[in-house]
Amino acid sequence: MLGVNLAHPRRLLVGGLSAVLVIAGGATYLGAVDSADAATPPSGTIAASGKHAVSWTGGPFVAPNATGTGLDAPDCSAPESCDDFQLKVKTPGGYGKNHQLTVSVAWENTAADFDVYLLDKDGNSVATAATSADPELIITAPKAGTYTVRVVPFTPVGESYTATAKLTKTPANPDPGTATPPTFKNYKPGKDVSPDVNNAGEPSIGNNFKTGATLYQAYLSTFRFGVKNGKGVWKDVSANAQTGCPQGSTQSLDPILFTDHQTGRTFESQLTGQDSLTCYTDDDGASWLPSQGGGLNSGVDHQSIGGGPYADGGSSLPTTDYPNTVYYCSQDIAAAFCASSMDGGTTFGAGIPTYNLTQCGGLHGHVKVAPDGTAYLPNKSCGANAAVSVSRDNGQTWNVYGVPSSTPGDSDPSVGIGKKGRVFLGYVGADGKPGVATSTNHGENWKYGQKLGQDLGVKTAVFPTMVAGDDDRAALAYLGTTTGGDYQNADTFKGVWHLYVSTTYDGGRTWVTRDATPKDPVQRGSLCTGGTTCGNDRNLLDFIDVTTDKHGRVLVGYADGCIDACVNDPKKNNNDAYATIARQSGGRTLFAKYDRKHVSGHRNVKLTRLQVVKRNGDLVARITIKNTGSKPIRKVGARVKDNGHVEGQTHRFNLPVGASRTGTVRWHPGPAHRHLVSARADTANRIRETNERDNKRHVSVYLP
Repeated sequence: MLGVNLAHPRRLLVGGLSAVLVIAGGATYLGAVDSADAATPPSGTIAASGKHAVSWTGGPFVAPNATGTGLDAPDCSAPESCDDFQLKVKTPGGYGKNHQLTVSVAWENTAADFDVYLLDKDGNSVATAATSADPELIITAPKAGTYTVRVVPFTPVGESYTATAKLTKTPANPDPGTATPPTFKNYKPGKDVSPDVNNAGEPSIGNNFKTGATLYQAYLSTFRFGVKNGKGVWKDVSANAQTGCPQGSTQSLDPILFTDHQTGRTFESQLTGQDSLTCYTDDDGASWLPSQGGGLNSGVDHQSIGGGPYADGGSSLPTTDYPNTVYYCSQDIAAAFCASSMDGGTTFGAGIPTYNLTQCGGLHGHVKVAPDGTAYLPNKSCGANAAVSVSRDNGQTWNVYGVPSSTPGDSDPSVGIGKKGRVFLGYVGADGKPGVATSTNHGENWKYGQKLGQDLGVKTAVFPTMVAGDDDRAALAYLGTTTGGDYQNADTFKGVWHLYVSTTYDGGRTWVTRDATPKDPVQRGSLCTGGTTCGNDRNLLDFIDVTTDKHGRVLVGYADGCIDACVNDPKKNNNDAYATIARQSGGRTLFAKYDRKHVSGHRNVKLTRLQVVKRNGDLVARITIKNTGSKPIRKVGARVKDNGHVEGQTHRFNLPVGASRTGTVRWHPGPAHRHLVSARADTANRIRETNERDNKRHVSVYLP
């Protein structure tokens, strides 16, 4: 693991204060103390059959309390260090199926910051909101009971707060799509590739469309990955003195990698605290060249490099024959900066502010550039929403656009951009669930906002990362668990985490989700996203990454925290961080033109004809089914219903590629005048198809 990582800027400010929480061999909690001050009023009740909302206030506060930064257990022993409100929730069983409890804490001065903790009657943490968002939001299950809402003045600057707790209906979510989600195969390097293969927290990944090589960056190491004869081939191609860039493997507070698909140029950057040590390669890591690293002004934390075509709206022009612009973005506490390079990333201009503290706080994600040159920098907390900061003039000016369907969360949001410029934003909201929204006008307006993974029971997620291909196709990868509750509580959270990938083939209207690691957990137990003062459960650090190859196959770079004996035995959990890539192995890709050629096991049954005729008082259905896939299909038939009643099944056929077969079903109809006859192939969904919607038909038959 990294010795130091500045991936949470707020936590950096208080490292000395919160260090008292960490002891040799692990971490301990500062106990919740009953001497916390009381809010005004000190208590309230909300009920499903009564008053749905209650409000209170607290403050003003002068002294900051930063003791809850790492382990979500603030020390409330000092006067005015915490403010407690007793909340009674009265709800019947099953109420949480379509309702939620929302706690909101807001303040006026944008320089201030408060944190919120929801505790049960025994003082255990139920949920937290300890970001830099204003308002802070907790969205959780509305389970009946008595709770303490603890408001902590992290950076109060003399401010008061106003708070509300309310019961609301859970926003309606569209049904998942009917397409078959793609499948994935996971690849790990051998331990002989590098000493750092098990030191791969917060990796980034890129693919060179010219050569097909995939580069994977974690800490000081860069690995080149490919697949040969079905097996993963890994090689350490790290930047160092021997490969032409001495600063590449010397020190790092944050690593990041970016590959320009079009040019094949890859950058690896190591944060130094105010700038970065950066190298770039045009031959997939065989040799590296030094870069200036970033532009000044620049931020101290969480750098990002991205690039793409120049925008028509900017006055900047390239100074070399390198065709694309390159961006270096980073953040301070009160602002973030992006600098543009006009010479292929060798040098950078001045850093331009992308947002300030009055607009946004918290972590920004990775900068992405659209085919028209528009640059997008996503942010997890701009007021009450996630947002994107957008530049249409090569980084000279930036505008912030919120995403109304989103809420702030603990993880970086992520942007993917389609071939025609459609923007997909992936995030994890205040309720801990992964969400998405799309924009077709450069982030000014958003639609199709929804939660993902709900069909697979995902209750909590972290590390969303988005990639797009064709304008109507995108994939969001994230770590998720089907266990609810406070996922950062090392003592009580026992969830199992997997890698999930949600994919859309219709521009974000609907999504389908696949568990990409169904038999191999990525993490067991708690997973800390609270910054540098966490315990051993911060092994995966702060993000994962996703890319696509030139055929549209999705590749997810992540660190596997549960390897070897841990896979089957929870007691063998060592909180590892092993370099891993999940590569798409089947299903439709993000580029439609490669669907057939590169889909492994592509199968599809199409019901091409349904004809119903009257014969001697009976009805006879003739059904034709066709194999429109690229693999043979065995033993497939069709079932017939008349006004919803099953009348029979055709013979089951073996269908070679492109073949059609016709079967019949005969029955004596009931007395109804109108008969709605339907036929459906593969009714048991035994065949995993690329299109589940073309295997059914229906006709109406009228009898005298």
